[in-house]
Amino acid sequence: MAKYMLIMRGTDESNAAMMANIDEMMATTRQFIEDMFKAGVYVAAEGLDDPSLGVVVDFSGEAPVVTDGPYGETKELFGGFFLVDVASKEEAVEWAKRVPAARGSKIEVRRVPGEDEVPQDSEEFVKEGTSRQSDGQG
Repeated sequence: MAKYMLIMRGTDESNAAMMANIDEMMATTRQFIEDMFKAGVYVAAEGLDDPSLGVVVDFSGEAPVVTDGPYGETKELFGGFFLVDVASKEEAVEWAKRVPAARGSKIEVRRVPGEDEVPQDSEEFVKEGTSRQSDGQG
């Protein structure tokens, strides 16, 4: 089994359409999550708050710069995700096709690498993990 993130991406127009029918969207989303749970593939699901309430930390300069809201030129915004544990990318795509989404939305399907695919023994990784544990963060 492999984990895949089904990333909800929307535009101002698709987000407005979703909000216009929010009660119906919430009901179909709850049913979708229940279907994933019954199928044994559900891991997690979260939606995000309005992008205008967030900030962007930009690392393109010498020091990080924080600005309010999303990037001005962004046409699509990440609105939330579903995390599924399925046998294949094809199965993840089939679940993505069933996501309750407003017209104009997109679902990006991305595999989440397993722990065995992340370098666990690198000196820097071990040092960082030890530092976090001693700080009470790990």
